[in-house]
Amino acid sequence: MNNNEENIQRLSKRMAHLGLCSRREADEYIEKGLVKVNGKIAVLGQKVSLSDRIELLAHARHQQQQKLTIILHKPVSYVSAQPEKNYHSALELINAENYWNTTNSPSLPQLPLKHLAPAGRLDIDSSGLLVLTQDGTIAKKIIGENSNIDKEYLVRISGRLSDEGLKLLNHGLSLDGKKLRPAKVVRQNENQLNFILREGKKRQIRRMCELVGVRVIGLKRVRIGKVRLGALPVGKWRILQSNEYF
Repeated sequence: MNNNEENIQRLSKRMAHLGLCSRREADEYIEKGLVKVNGKIAVLGQKVSLSDRIELLAHARHQQQQKLTIILHKPVSYVSAQPEKNYHSALELINAENYWNTTNSPSLPQLPLKHLAPAGRLDIDSSGLLVLTQDGTIAKKIIGENSNIDKEYLVRISGRLSDEGLKLLNHGLSLDGKKLRPAKVVRQNENQLNFILREGKKRQIRRMCELVGVRVIGLKRVRIGKVRLGALPVGKWRILQSNEYF
């Protein structure tokens, strides 16, 4: 395959890569005639090169801007996505009673609360910042395969963590047969650690700690990228503001 062939890809894939929208959203916009390539209306299945100029028309841009992203302070005992066994889903908390109004937030009745999906998981025994969004580009930025966004956690442990164990938590452990990416783990006191990760394997922090001989007894996510949990009360949610970016 020559370089020219490698640089040709499906339009929807290219749009997702550029961060214009998700692939699914791209196909919808293309089908509705809301995408131009080099000044001409695009068609479904169209291939483009890296040099082609891609434009979302005004109606599609407006639709993207209307997509809602929510910041929730998930409590322990709630699952991130679909309900499991006798537990409730975090989505059940997204209602008027739990809305934490901020000065610049729109009024609740005007908010389209359907089709929200968690951008990353926070396990049932953990609390803290959970992002729920209608915007595929935000979800990809947070949990996409090539995401480099920091996720910060406060972690309480039981047991004695050695200096060597702390070193391994920062780099040198493997899970599921694969080496973990470097982390930043700082000892705040004898029983609390600060973790900053750029990946999110299932129950990763708990499993990492087990590998170095300590047990997690409390885990709270406090930051994703530049967005912090801040003073948001447990069980409450707010809207991601226009001046906030992950």
